[in-house]
Amino acid sequence: MIRRTPARPVDVEELFPELVPFRRESVRLHPRAGSPSCYDSSVGGPLLWPVAEPWPVCREEHFDLDTVSELQAAVPMVPIVQVRQADAPGVPFPEGTDLLQVLWCPYAHGEYCYPLPQVHWRDSGVIKDILPTPEPVEDLPKDWYPNPCVVHPEQVTEYPSWDLSRDTHDALQARFDELKATTGLYYSYHLAEAPGIKLGGYPGWTQEPCWPDCEACGGRMEHLLTVASEEFDGESWRTWLPVEDRTDSGWTEAADNPAGLCLGDVGGVYIFECRTCPDRPIGHWFDCS
Repeated sequence: MIRRTPARPVDVEELFPELVPFRRESVRLHPRAGSPSCYDSSVGGPLLWPVAEPWPVCREEHFDLDTVSELQAAVPMVPIVQVRQADAPGVPFPEGTDLLQVLWCPYAHGEYCYPLPQVHWRDSGVIKDILPTPEPVEDLPKDWYPNPCVVHPEQVTEYPSWDLSRDTHDALQARFDELKATTGLYYSYHLAEAPGIKLGGYPGWTQEPCWPDCEACGGRMEHLLTVASEEFDGESWRTWLPVEDRTDSGWTEAADNPAGLCLGDVGGVYIFECRTCPDRPIGHWFDCS
């Protein structure tokens, strides 16, 4: 089944023409519980991994948030997202690749207690012999790695909220207030960034933006992937919940958090990349409410 975000209830660019230069496209993955194969785009599903390449493990210092105890290294990474280029319109894949794979170590790392991600770009056509995706090891923090989900990719248009400059936000504030008074719509919740797990567009920040710079060239990185705890919340569902998941009472239970994630206090992990450097180094950030 496809997933379709409803048409915007108002014309964003007519109401706020100042936002036109900031328009971006994203791909909402719309994960839903299922049994994807290693050949499919998925969230939390098996990866198309070449048998000649060892499965990645985390050898960094990490710890268990529940016990606040340091853990032994060499924990196998867990699959987060696999996306085929055909399912990701507008996402700039490196030349010669057609498959994006994101994994992470689902234990806490560093001062801000983040999962540690890896990004792999591949040419799926050259992978012949496949390494089976390992089962997660016992006692992992279950809500830090996703349940297997099939995806229903959809390209949508976004505008910034947290990422608006102070001057632009101040210039629009009166019209944002008027929109709320006349329609009940909050610009930031209902019209700006799409919630949920997505590629491209703007990060679904829970707190103030924290864009990383590339250590190699110094330039600001681009947003690649948001991995959110939920697909929508008590406000955003009104305009972002797909048509197919709506019921008379609100939404289907399967649509809220099919991946079973809870990153901190319903937060998100944001993965970035430098598209200037040839090896496309990555950065990441984690925040929660």
